Amino acid sequence: MNENKELEKLTGVVERIVFQNKENGYAVIEIETGEAEYETIFGTFPLISEGEVIAAYGTFVNSPKYGRQFKVETYEKQLPRSKDMIIKYLSSGTIKGIGPAMAKKIVGRFGDQTFDVIENNPEWLADINGISEDRAKKIGDQFRDQNGLRNVMLFCSDFFSPSVSVRAFKRWGSSAVEVIRADPYVLCEENFGVSFEKADKAAAAMGHPNDSDERLFAGIKYVLNYNAEQNGHTYLPYDKLAKATDQLLNTDTEKTAEAINTLIDTGVCSKEKYDGRVCVSLKKYSDAEKYICGKLRLLEGTTVIADEKNINRAIDTCEYEEGITYAPMQRKAIIKSINSGVMVLTGGPGTGKTTVIRAIIKIISRLGMRYALAAPTGRAAKRISEATSEEAKTIHRLLEVSYTEGDRQQFIKCKTNLLTEDVIIIDEASMIDVLLMSALLEAIKPGAKLVLIGDADQLPSVGAGNVLDDIIRSDTVETIHLTKIFRQAEQSLIVTNAHDINEGRYPDLQTKNNDFFFLPRQSEEETAETITQLCKYRLPKKYGEEILDNLQIITPTRLSCCGVEALNVRLQASLNPPSVNKKEKKARGVVFREGDKVMQIKNNYDIVWIKDEVEGSGIYNGDVGKIIKVDNAAEELIIDFEGRITEYDYSLLDELEHAYAVTVHKSQGSEYNTVIIPAFRFSKRLLTRNLLYTAVTRAQQMVIIVGDAQAVCDMVDNDRQTKRYTSLCERLSDFS
Repeated sequence: MNENKELEKLTGVVERIVFQNKENGYAVIEIETGEAEYETIFGTFPLISEGEVIAAYGTFVNSPKYGRQFKVETYEKQLPRSKDMIIKYLSSGTIKGIGPAMAKKIVGRFGDQTFDVIENNPEWLADINGISEDRAKKIGDQFRDQNGLRNVMLFCSDFFSPSVSVRAFKRWGSSAVEVIRADPYVLCEENFGVSFEKADKAAAAMGHPNDSDERLFAGIKYVLNYNAEQNGHTYLPYDKLAKATDQLLNTDTEKTAEAINTLIDTGVCSKEKYDGRVCVSLKKYSDAEKYICGKLRLLEGTTVIADEKNINRAIDTCEYEEGITYAPMQRKAIIKSINSGVMVLTGGPGTGKTTVIRAIIKIISRLGMRYALAAPTGRAAKRISEATSEEAKTIHRLLEVSYTEGDRQQFIKCKTNLLTEDVIIIDEASMIDVLLMSALLEAIKPGAKLVLIGDADQLPSVGAGNVLDDIIRSDTVETIHLTKIFRQAEQSLIVTNAHDINEGRYPDLQTKNNDFFFLPRQSEEETAETITQLCKYRLPKKYGEEILDNLQIITPTRLSCCGVEALNVRLQASLNPPSVNKKEKKARGVVFREGDKVMQIKNNYDIVWIKDEVEGSGIYNGDVGKIIKVDNAAEELIIDFEGRITEYDYSLLDELEHAYAVTVHKSQGSEYNTVIIPAFRFSKRLLTRNLLYTAVTRAQQMVIIVGDAQAVCDMVDNDRQTKRYTSLCERLSDFS
């Protein structure tokens, strides 16, 4: 314990936990040392329980408010040895299924050997009346897991959050400490959520050299992963990868090159040539693009062609029943969806994509084909379900996603367990990244048909790749582009302005008597204040309070006073201020209050919900709800996700954020009655045409842009889209 030689030491039994924050492990504790009645200590104690014996290292401090206390820098745990302390420990609730009465029975039978029995021979517990063999096994499993988890949390406490420790323990069990000590960079993997910088600091503190292979390999993979997740690249040119890695690691260029080549030689990375440049990708991305290319060609080659006369008769019948006449391109799209292995249907708002989807569903059903309707996000699936009156799932749900004990995602529907449907219809296909598209295609049986529907002019996927655009640009798949705006849609300024924006013309910002309004403001602060006033007073006064139920502020940025974070703070304070009648919970510096509008920011398929007395599970990235109860006693929030009532344990709060304002990317796949868009001189990277177009096309009934007219014009003028390094288009073109 050399690192603690200048610190004082207190050894004692945890008598009482005065305060405990289960999120970060901070606690105030009273311990019995044997030398004084009690000592009060405070610090970070992951998973501490009453009855435990600890050795705490720190210093005594004098607080004007609390008096003499011991500030703990680090501590060690020992299990209690006396029978009374063992009973106290087991009675504390640290092991589910053992209360005070049962603790006395167990210790009465096994005495000071109790912990040894629980850990090594838990089946002996079944000899005690009231403990079944199954319960005995669970008690033993819990005890071993808790001891192992405590060790991992103690080891990681100086470097990583408790949640990282829990995930590491789930992955590697009691050997997690050895795994992390040998290579802290393993925590940079996506399901741990640890940045390279944090892992690098931990590695340095553990004595790993600056030029170790582990550090070099981790840095290269980090650069590739970062560019995939943040910029959408599926590969990087070799020279760009080497330069970025050198800048990150500040190491010798030759060693970086050697490490890149080693990763290529060992199959971790792939090397190929595009446009005369040597390029490097993580194998998962190159494999995904290769598979997408091959499977699309397979579906094209195995499709069964139906009699076009029968299809036309079915379309005529559908027109009669619906009381409409399909435009020539709509009819063509319906025919091609049935007689093509893969078809892409694209078009802007008001061009009738949903009408075509409804027709495809009706006609393939008449032809005896089974279909599945899906979308990348929960909100997008809900929207297309409402528009077609048919069941729609997320792609993850369609593929029956599950998670291993180490939180690794896997799909039940895959190459060895194919989907049985004959036609797979995917809406909002511009949002699909290469990994999800590869997983979807793996599960589609040969001979089935794939219909991809989306607006290619919207923002590309958040994840790596540019799947829909690459497929269209390859010119190897049947693509129908709907351009005709139907008469009813022509009356909407939202629709006409959206098409003007998309075609590089400035939107009409002068008309005041339609569904598209512009409110000029001189500064970002004025813009933010106007948005607040619109939500709090002006819109409810004119249209009624119910307008707020389906109103969304959509902003290009998270930062600045017109960004997501500042607007959410401002709007929460205005629309849902603190009240003695509203409970709240603070987490990560954010206050979650009863009545708050919140968004789920990652897919969670395990959250159970109840709607109309029917139980289901799964809350998805982008789902928006309202906090109806904060229960600090039970440590949970009760949230209403549009009728689905859920219980959120406080440990899940990192999956929630306020949703009074959301980014344009988060709004993809959703539609709202009313959309408010702040427009000001954000970063030039954010002042783009397709970003403005995407935001405007989220609205069904009303768009209000607040801010600087020149910023709107600048966005329309800026048709520059950040280049994504992807290979799917080239692969498809080479294949044809």
